[in-house]
Amino acid sequence: MQLDSLYQEVILDHYKNPQNKQLKSDNDAQVHHVNPSCGDEVTLGVKLVGNLIESINWEGVGCSISQASTSILSDLLIGKTLEEAALISENFLHLMQSKGAEEGDPEVLEDAVAFAGVSKYPARIKCALLGWMAFKDASVQARNVEAK
Repeated sequence: MQLDSLYQEVILDHYKNPQNKQLKSDNDAQVHHVNPSCGDEVTLGVKLVGNLIESINWEGVGCSISQASTSILSDLLIGKTLEEAALISENFLHLMQSKGAEEGDPEVLEDAVAFAGVSKYPARIKCALLGWMAFKDASVQARNVEAK
C-alpha cells in the first residue's frame, strides 16, 4: 500500500511539474496523437543527433495519467539512443499489458514504474500509452529525416 502512495505522488508530481512541456521549432519530427476514448491529446516533437535523442518536447491536454506519462517519457529518453529508447518503450508496453501482474523494472523504467497500478484499469492504459505511441511515431519520422 505504501508503494502505491509513492507511485501516486510520482504521477501527481509529473502532472503538476511536467518535464520538457514546451514545443520547440527545431524538431526533426512532430506528431499529434489523440486518445479517442477520452479526448486526451499530445503533440510531441523529437530531435535527433545521429542515433541519439537530443530533445523530446511536447504540449498536451488531458488527465494526470496521460500528461505525467508523457513527462516521464521525455525525461527518461532524452540522451538515450534510439535502440535504448526502443527497449525502454517495449518494457513500458509490457508493463501496461500485464493487467497489474508486473511491477516493472525500476533499473529500466525508472519513474515509469509508477504506472504499474494503471495497468489494472483497461480504460486508463491508453492514457498512459498516449505519449509513448506519439514518441514511437515521431522517432520513426525523425529517423527518416536523419537518413535523407
